[in-house]
Amino acid sequence: MHDDVTHQEAPIHEGIKQKVVEMDENQTRLIFRTYKNTARVYRNGIADEVEAIEASGGDFGQVHHLVSGAYQEKAWSTGDIEAGMVTVGMCGGLINDIPTCEELVNNIVTDAEEIIRSRLAGIVAS
Repeated sequence: MHDDVTHQEAPIHEGIKQKVVEMDENQTRLIFRTYKNTARVYRNGIADEVEAIEASGGDFGQVHHLVSGAYQEKAWSTGDIEAGMVTVGMCGGLINDIPTCEELVNNIVTDAEEIIRSRLAGIVAS
């Protein structure tokens, strides 16, 4: 399984791509629930701090500086996963490589062909 940040041509820093490959499904955190704007992000020190502020009843003004676009841009452009919020889903835990777009499409086609052949073989044999 792949998402839009984990192919070689994606304009994302290799450090972020590698963290997504290395992560498991438990390395995300939901933030902003108390602000009615839930987001799932990579679980880093900033995400943990935001969650702690929310849990203590803090308002958005207390976390705004932590989640600013400038910090997010720094994380995405430098590859430093701790520099800012990195939005990522639990499906990151299912990603295990960084193919080219061509390799990704070829793998999908090959998998689909194998599934179709095996199901047709089961139908014909019945």
